[in-house]
Amino acid sequence: MVRAMKTVDSWLNSIVISRRHMTGAGCNVSPLWGYPPCYTPRQPSVLKLLHRGSESSVEMHVLLLKEPREGGSGPDPYIKELASRGHNATLIPVLSFTFVSLNTLSDKLFQPEQHGGLIFTSPRAVEAVKMCLEDDERTEQWNMDIKDKWNAKSIYVVGKATATLVENLGLVPLGEDTGTADVLSRLILEREDANILPLLFPCGSIKREVLPTALRENGVSLDTLMVYQTAPHPDLEKNLKNHFTEQGVPDSIAFFSPSGVKFCLETVRRLSGEQLMQIKFAAIGPTTAEAMTAEGLSVSCSADKPTAEHLAAGIAKALQ
Repeated sequence: MVRAMKTVDSWLNSIVISRRHMTGAGCNVSPLWGYPPCYTPRQPSVLKLLHRGSESSVEMHVLLLKEPREGGSGPDPYIKELASRGHNATLIPVLSFTFVSLNTLSDKLFQPEQHGGLIFTSPRAVEAVKMCLEDDERTEQWNMDIKDKWNAKSIYVVGKATATLVENLGLVPLGEDTGTADVLSRLILEREDANILPLLFPCGSIKREVLPTALRENGVSLDTLMVYQTAPHPDLEKNLKNHFTEQGVPDSIAFFSPSGVKFCLETVRRLSGEQLMQIKFAAIGPTTAEAMTAEGLSVSCSADKPTAEHLAAGIAKALQ
């Protein structure tokens, strides 16, 4: 029976190819044309595959392993950008954060004369500063003169999302287009010299040493303060299992940090099984891509810049 079906499929292929030669490669072939008597095509049929190949796009399922957007309302920009390209995206939070040392951070923030500037490499670090300003008296003092004293110095950031949050504090960011801590360190070294006061660097418990090392080796002092601790989201594994059970294996999975790779990959591998090699893996930037490659993943695309537009464009191209 199987041999007979293969013979029929082969016969149908030859007819479809002949038909395309007669009418052009882009022709629409009616599913009622050309079938032999009593033949019901198996799914997917040759004609269905031919039609699918002629479509400009096919909706694919993309899994975004990231935290929800910081502040604002409306859909997550990554989901919105992928939808505009005809793809369905789902977001699963990967990380949880515990804020620490906020009293120490507050004291440093309200003594800007002790520092040569500020460095923010994550939205969470900016959120820690915002938490220090929740008291009405502190907010009034910040708006009256403290933020202006900081704006007289350099406020360095990585990425558009972090820059937007810094602007919401009334500060003027520099370096939002740098994309990585490595590139930001070069910008800082171009603008600052060894005589500058220490740059205040609020950061998380999991951070790369690229920026601190580059600045230290060139004589630029840092006042590094850990203001949040990073851990896996408590519902991460459960949410991943539910998603794979209900939606199946995604066509593409995007990682947004080395921590996300570390906390998710084992579960993703287990749930994907033999279909793992079919997934198009995407990275928000080179640092995350390096972490993925180090774990043996084939990275189909890495965003040119860490923005929703650039990542969505890369994923859409990889899925073509």
